[in-house]
Amino acid sequence: MSSQSHLFPVSLSTQWKSASTCSIKPNLLDWLCDPSSLTARLKSHCETFRVEVLGQQITQCSAAEANDDIIAGEDVLVREVLLYCDGVPHVFARSLLPLRSLTGEEKQLAELGEQSLGQVLFNNPNLVRKRIEVSEFTHSSSMTKLINALDLKSTHALWGRRSVFVLQNKPIMVAEVFLPQSVAYTCPLNTHSIQSNIS
Repeated sequence: MSSQSHLFPVSLSTQWKSASTCSIKPNLLDWLCDPSSLTARLKSHCETFRVEVLGQQITQCSAAEANDDIIAGEDVLVREVLLYCDGVPHVFARSLLPLRSLTGEEKQLAELGEQSLGQVLFNNPNLVRKRIEVSEFTHSSSMTKLINALDLKSTHALWGRRSVFVLQNKPIMVAEVFLPQSVAYTCPLNTHSIQSNIS
């Protein structure tokens, strides 16, 4: 059991929007709009990487989190985790997996334990990722309780992103928030262009 399991569910109450409508520093924008595996990118910036499961439960998708692929009121498995690099929490992730998506080979996604969902998804050559939306989380947001519980010092607003992944016509929504000490806020800009990733 996670030492932070009492925090579950953290939830994410926010307004998601296109990155093109936001004023975001280029290095952070590069992380937010990167369509490749976040797990793989984080691993390239640390010696040790681990996933801490805060909790998961079956509930109904709220109207606030519903989208074109996951409708309000349908049963979803909610999974929340922290992604650690060298013992420091860098990312909070909240995933919504509709029960209708957890069939066939995708049934394994309900029993990942401390495996990274992203790593499993990106290992599938049939994976389709839809557009990435972003959001800013201020000190009055739903992230404040988590930040305080983790004893993290935050001197700036936090940013997160979400997108829907599709496997065999089965949607899965993943939202990720970069925590205060995340490398996303300090890492120099990569040489590749980020403009093509913004939708």
